[in-house]
Amino acid sequence: MSTTPDTPEHQRLAAANNPDDATRWRRFGPYLSDRQWGTVREDYSAGGDAWRNVTHDMARSYAYRWGEEGIGGISDDKQRLCFAPAFWNGHDPILKERLFGLSGPEGNHGEDVKELYYYLDNTPTHSYMQMLYKYPQRAFPYEWLVQENGRRNRLKPEFELLDTAVFHENHYFDICLEYAKAGPEDLLIELTVFNRGPEEAELHVLPQLWFRNTWSWGCDAYRPELRADADGHLSAAHRQLPDLRLYCEPLDGQAPELWFCDNHTNCQRLYQVASPESEQYFKDGINDHLLHQKEGALNPDRVGTKAAAHYYLRLGPGQQQRLRLRLGPPELAEPFADFDALMQQRRDETDQFYAALQENISDEDARNVQRQALAGMLWSKQFYYYDVPEWLDGDPASPPPPAQRLRGRNAHWRHLNNADIISMPDKWEYPWYAAWDLAFHCLPLAMVDAQFAKHQLQLLLQDWYMHPNGQLPAYEWNFGDVNPPVHAWATWRVYKMDQKQNGGQGDVDFLEGAFHRLLLNFAWWVNRKDVENRNVFEGGFLGLDNIGVFDRSADMPPGTFMEQADGTAWMAMYALDMMRIALELTKTNPIYQDMASKFFEHFLYIADAMFGSSGGPDSLDLWDEEDGFYYDVLSTPERGRQPLKVRSLVGLVPLFAVEVLDEDLMREMPKFVGRMSWFLEHRPKLAELVSRWQEPGKGQRHLLSLLRGHRMKLLLKRMLDPNEFLSDYGVRSLSKYHQQHPYTYRTPEKDFTVRYEPAESETDLFGGNSNWRGPVWLPMNFLIIESLQRFHHYYGDDFQVEYPTGSGQYTTLLGIADALTQRLTRLFRRDEQGRRPALGPDAHLQNDPHFKDFLLFHEYFHAETGQGLGASHQTGWTGLIAKLLQPRRPDGYFFAGVTDEQEDQQQIEEMQAQEAQPPGK
Repeated sequence: MSTTPDTPEHQRLAAANNPDDATRWRRFGPYLSDRQWGTVREDYSAGGDAWRNVTHDMARSYAYRWGEEGIGGISDDKQRLCFAPAFWNGHDPILKERLFGLSGPEGNHGEDVKELYYYLDNTPTHSYMQMLYKYPQRAFPYEWLVQENGRRNRLKPEFELLDTAVFHENHYFDICLEYAKAGPEDLLIELTVFNRGPEEAELHVLPQLWFRNTWSWGCDAYRPELRADADGHLSAAHRQLPDLRLYCEPLDGQAPELWFCDNHTNCQRLYQVASPESEQYFKDGINDHLLHQKEGALNPDRVGTKAAAHYYLRLGPGQQQRLRLRLGPPELAEPFADFDALMQQRRDETDQFYAALQENISDEDARNVQRQALAGMLWSKQFYYYDVPEWLDGDPASPPPPAQRLRGRNAHWRHLNNADIISMPDKWEYPWYAAWDLAFHCLPLAMVDAQFAKHQLQLLLQDWYMHPNGQLPAYEWNFGDVNPPVHAWATWRVYKMDQKQNGGQGDVDFLEGAFHRLLLNFAWWVNRKDVENRNVFEGGFLGLDNIGVFDRSADMPPGTFMEQADGTAWMAMYALDMMRIALELTKTNPIYQDMASKFFEHFLYIADAMFGSSGGPDSLDLWDEEDGFYYDVLSTPERGRQPLKVRSLVGLVPLFAVEVLDEDLMREMPKFVGRMSWFLEHRPKLAELVSRWQEPGKGQRHLLSLLRGHRMKLLLKRMLDPNEFLSDYGVRSLSKYHQQHPYTYRTPEKDFTVRYEPAESETDLFGGNSNWRGPVWLPMNFLIIESLQRFHHYYGDDFQVEYPTGSGQYTTLLGIADALTQRLTRLFRRDEQGRRPALGPDAHLQNDPHFKDFLLFHEYFHAETGQGLGASHQTGWTGLIAKLLQPRRPDGYFFAGVTDEQEDQQQIEEMQAQEAQPPGK
């Protein structure tokens, strides 16, 4: 029995997920990037300098090869036809067609968007979407932002748009952009402009429609067409799309002018060379016509591949103006007759959809936070196109790329050809997928669209993503970098969430298909990252940027290598996740018991290496009993093995390798149990040190973990100490101990120092745009909470630890998980003074009625104040807050399926028992 509600949006979602249904509710969506300039895909330089090859200044004149961008834009799912509004306040030097921000070299803490925009609402089928953009009425301070941030060093905060004078006295417009689908290919578009300032102000609004340039590269000469029709609307014709019309409602009885140019590069402006004769009207033609009255910028025949409708507004103080458009079929006789009713209907249906999700959340502020977090997740979908061999070799109609690129970035990923809708970490700052980010994205996405979440996990396992050697692509800057192996964990979690939503019916085909592909990736880790065959993994970078003493992905001198506590613990977690998936698959195919046994043994060998329990030559202990902590160990020919005594998240990752197996499950797996029993009988040290196999816990459950009670208590003593890891807003990424006691590793050439930095990075390691030396990061905190819940599932309420350390108060592991959840959700929720810590000290953001309830979901958070830092729209993994806000079940576990399947099964059995009751019971 499905537990999915039956709202209209759920019905649309069911139709979209049905392969036999002809409707395509997901065909159009928010698939434009927020930034295409400065990306690797558009970089054809010799040295791989993506930030300078295509700049923000070039973007208005440069026809992109691999994707498109816009402000709150939409496109079809192959990004052939694109729509986004543009604006001009009469003072800016350029038309506002795209969001502005600093490139990596320009920012004092790396790349950074310098705009104010908020993703407020969205549904899984994008039947309704809402975004808010705040546009200054004075000239946008482009140069001021660049110069002031360039003047500041890493010890100073970033200079933001609100720090300039342009928003003083509220001299800005609020532009609310709403989309509603009358049908899969019939979109209502409403822009409502509010003058928040004290004076009359003018605004040019230019809804723009254009085709991505697919014809200039020598691969396919077909050119689609936009044309003004006899009724004053805009017709779009593309051989791979249905004929569509952009209906533009008149303003005050006056139809907007339609302006046309082409999505072609202006070579004269950018490169001082003439463009081909066939290209007379350029991508920047609308900009040049409106701002500079340039003759010949627009096509007088009113035809092209890029077009805009021009609306001119003059609004008095506090006034607002609504503009209505419709992108739909060409046969609509009265496109605006039912517009308002349909728009309101979709708003109401969106409220119904979220009311069903949030029926157990009574606090209105928490509802708002969760809904905006999920809106950000859904808005952050993007069409991602990158054919690496074509990018490396160049296009037939373009000059050949520099020879250096054949030996440079991503040259060993020639199999990779991506052209899909993918969840992005942040469509401006990180407009490309990242392997471990994507795994975390899938949990909050599964709350509202489990099918899409499963599809995302499957993507990276396909042949055209995964390397032939089994490695998953990390991210476009360097696909060969290594992210933590969390894909199996996410696969299992999403499977369980989907199973719960479907009344206990799991998608075994999805789980089995993913398992077989993950086998290849697991083998890659074993063969490539355990080069000494000791079950201790080097891993390298592992996505934690500057957390180490030095760059952990750098090549080591001969004879020197790193034994990584986190790399090894991640692999132990990977082995347990694969074991658990295999046990689930055994329920329908007993042959998987052999695979479960194999991963059980993998886990024990890895645990043996971490503990040094066997005392053999390959046995290494990464645990420091005196400190009660795990450390990386550096081995050099000169100094031998040296622990790098940095107390960081690296030493907490062993918490994540934990699994609890019920006695009922074990009875169903006789072959697996027999193999385990033999193994543990003949490896008594492993049985004693790691599995606690002979000591059943609460409810006859069995624990598999890297941590016994003794070590876990020592580790938690550090983690729950306010003077070390425990912040008011979660667990810090580096112990505060290193504020007064920096760790220094000395070499004859250079000293390497790690000190506690609670905010932005003070070093430029990995570009310096993120910082793992102190701030709070949502994904790692999420895994800590989940692990504590699993441990409690085994130990029960009798196992208690001091929380916080030094307080004299003891509580259960579940109580601690709940307390950490409250600290994290505190980042976004109003406190007693009405402040949201994540919004920082700015009074405007905290108190102004047009700001205070609009949320940003930052990349990471200041460990002492809770202020959001880094990428400001990273509702990718920070979107996990939506899951943490979901109330717990009465037994203490999350409704959303964070914890294990025993609770799920109990709920299923209760429902089945109720259904089996005779009438009247």
